[in-house]
Amino acid sequence: MTFATLGLIEPLLRALETLGYQTPTPVQAQAIPAVLAGRDLMAAAQTGTGKTAGFALPLLQLLTMEGPKVAANSARALILCPTRELAEQVHASVAEYAQHLPLTTYAVYGGVSINPQMMKLRKGVDILVATPGRLIDLFRQNALKLNQLQTLVLDEADRMLDLGFSEELANIYRMLPKKRQTLLFSATFSDEIRLLAGQMLNDPLTVEVSPRNVAANTVKQWVVPVDKKRKAELFVHLMRKGRWKQVLVFAKTRNGVDALVDKLQGLGINADGIHGDKPQATRQRALDRFKSSDVQILVATDVAARGLDIEDLPLVVNFDLPIVAEDYIHRIGRTGRAGNTGEAISLVCADEVNMLSAIEMLTRQTLTRKMEADFEPEHRVPDTDASGQVVKKPKKPKKPKASGGGGKRNLGKWVDSGDAAPAEPSIKPVRKVPVFNTGPRKKK
Repeated sequence: MTFATLGLIEPLLRALETLGYQTPTPVQAQAIPAVLAGRDLMAAAQTGTGKTAGFALPLLQLLTMEGPKVAANSARALILCPTRELAEQVHASVAEYAQHLPLTTYAVYGGVSINPQMMKLRKGVDILVATPGRLIDLFRQNALKLNQLQTLVLDEADRMLDLGFSEELANIYRMLPKKRQTLLFSATFSDEIRLLAGQMLNDPLTVEVSPRNVAANTVKQWVVPVDKKRKAELFVHLMRKGRWKQVLVFAKTRNGVDALVDKLQGLGINADGIHGDKPQATRQRALDRFKSSDVQILVATDVAARGLDIEDLPLVVNFDLPIVAEDYIHRIGRTGRAGNTGEAISLVCADEVNMLSAIEMLTRQTLTRKMEADFEPEHRVPDTDASGQVVKKPKKPKKPKASGGGGKRNLGKWVDSGDAAPAEPSIKPVRKVPVFNTGPRKKK
């Protein structure tokens, strides 16, 4: 099968040839004809399998072949993304595919001045890529009208719910024309997303080219147990032992990112970090330097878990496990892309055992454990498996109370110093699914 057999027009085929695209991936082969036919679509595929081209290519063709010229302050197609980085990544791909087409594209997101974005939208754009918050700001300031919208794309909608965009999605839904095409693309689809799809899509076609929530088999994964206080020391040890050249590291919090970057820079290691508190220009500069290999170690929160496409990235390290198990798939999906192989290492301490168990149950595999000499944890990480079970070490029997009344009384619950520290429960945040006014939809 070729892209030509999917029915794509010559300018798109020429752009794909320039980019080196030869054969459609499975998700592209199924999604492109469905989108060209005007169907609503819900597509799930592993990260790195070409989902963006799966919706962007047919969308560009439909806009080229159909519909009137875009009006002032309007957009004919809208692609919603959860983060600024993903919005930039998607827009860059769309612009490359559209290089031989008479279409305009633009990306808007928060963290930068809104005024240049308002000026750009005055002439209208054919395809607008946006984060939910900034889209609503532009709409409320009358800088954007959506009455000409033909197609809505939700890219990584599950992440939008994780980031608390449920209310924004409901507000955006009310802004849109009733008659439109809606496409949902993601690496993972939770039950909440399937409920969302049922509210927003009209008789959708479902495409699942791989089992739900399965990590790419091009990524070799393993776990190194360690005490929390020694994670940074272990990371530096592994980096020097393995002579790592380019590593993307995920930490759970913004403070965690800053602390690890400070430690690495203090050791003379070329490192930088990105998280939501940093200005967009600073984040983009760090990403650009990492992509060009000017930065050896990039430490990030989950703002980089999706949409970051680095050619031949060899290694991802989970310094902290993610709170939401699905984010593990997106994190390690930054490596092993487009047929390449990669490695993903997770540094796991005792109080992350429930997170590890949730990841193994989601991915339906038990991750290999490798102890590192001189870093064996004092607080044992209980055994886990893909069934979701946590096998805890049997407690030592309590010592019998001494006879007589000389001892302390009412000591309450105690833990022997040889026992593992109790693991804190990993509680997955409850994702609020927006409830839409789903009155009767007009037939297309």
